[in-house]
Amino acid sequence: MAPGRHDEQPLNFGAAIAGWVFPGLGQILLGERRRGFLAMAGVLLLFVGGLFIGGLDAVDKDEDRLWFIGQAAAGPIAFAAAYGNDMLIKSGRFGELVPTPLSQQQMMMGATESKVSTLKGLAHANEFGTLFCFLAGLMNLIVVLDAFVRVPGETVYGRRDGDPRRAS
Repeated sequence: MAPGRHDEQPLNFGAAIAGWVFPGLGQILLGERRRGFLAMAGVLLLFVGGLFIGGLDAVDKDEDRLWFIGQAAAGPIAFAAAYGNDMLIKSGRFGELVPTPLSQQQMMMGATESKVSTLKGLAHANEFGTLFCFLAGLMNLIVVLDAFVRVPGETVYGRRDGDPRRAS
């Protein structure tokens, strides 16, 4: 059990789930609005910033599976971005699909043709966008865990939430 946690205080499963569905919502439901809005702003700005930097292709559940696991911790916004990537960029709705050489693995699997969108991100900007979205997911994981074990109004590091004075 975490230090400072009361034995009779239950874990907040609902707040944790709400915090995953929308970053910061768990803290808001626990009555800690300021903490919730700050967490929400941090996670969403980091994730949306990653999309602006790397494009919609920065979230790709098929080609960047390991990165997507971390990005998925940001909540349904990651799944929506991955769906948008599949439906808009990979389908050829935006940008032209051009043929590419087959990889060794694709040839072994019997593939005859490989195409990629002209809007696919290939430069460092796409990698930075992927990283930003991944970090937003990890940040939201911490926010969700905080909502899961949070005791509203608990003293943290010698001060109460909202009290700018330090304990002596």
